[in-house]
Amino acid sequence: MTGDMAGATAAGLRGRIARFIEAPRAQQAILAVIVLNAVTLGLETSSSAVHTAGGLILALDRGALAIFVAELAAKLYARRGAFFRSGWSVLDLIVVGIGLVPARGGLTVLRLVSGVPSMRKVVQALLAAIPGLGSIIALLGLVYYVASVIATKLFGTSFTEWFGSVGESAPSLFQIMTLESWSMGVVRPVMEVYPQAWPFFVAFILLASFAVLNLFIAIIVNAVQGRHDAELREAADKASDLAALRSDVARIEAMMRERR
Repeated sequence: MTGDMAGATAAGLRGRIARFIEAPRAQQAILAVIVLNAVTLGLETSSSAVHTAGGLILALDRGALAIFVAELAAKLYARRGAFFRSGWSVLDLIVVGIGLVPARGGLTVLRLVSGVPSMRKVVQALLAAIPGLGSIIALLGLVYYVASVIATKLFGTSFTEWFGSVGESAPSLFQIMTLESWSMGVVRPVMEVYPQAWPFFVAFILLASFAVLNLFIAIIVNAVQGRHDAELREAADKASDLAALRSDVARIEAMMRERR
């Protein structure tokens, strides 16, 4: 009997802790601490700020980390095994665990991803888009390999630094694809020696930069839109179920009144 009462007391305590942690005000307070921690981590990189208020910055950083540890400990106690069935909770545990290591960097700021619902939606959409991105990555890899072989054969003898081998051609073509100093840095020097090289570079830019990369964007946007539509359908289903429940309750109440 005593054991049952102790178990019931512990279960009640876990329920109260879970409700407290999941309350909107508590979540907003944690987000505020994460933002403050992000500011202190940035200030730690400033020598003047560290010289002026290094002790305060360090105290704020340690205080934020202590709050994160206390929050995770409370979640572990309240949810027990269910804690590890949530990917976001596991991510928080890993990030805070790394935060306890000296010279950890600013990884604790990543908790904003799990704490802000809009960021979580984007990450979930990106994860959902991974299967569709596989074929695009394979296509891009094929384009890169073929273009690297062609560029090596065409320009390798005169520009060994950029196109001396397939391994050297690949990063040069990546620079061209990203349009980072591609014209004056690579293409125009090559065209001074090979004036007819422009069709190759134009075709590669159109195919790699505009066609394939836009497919990446299209798949990600489609995944985000699909996630949003799914949430709208879930909300509509819940509203429909709630309306049906209210209708049933009203009908039962009407029947009881008639019987009276």
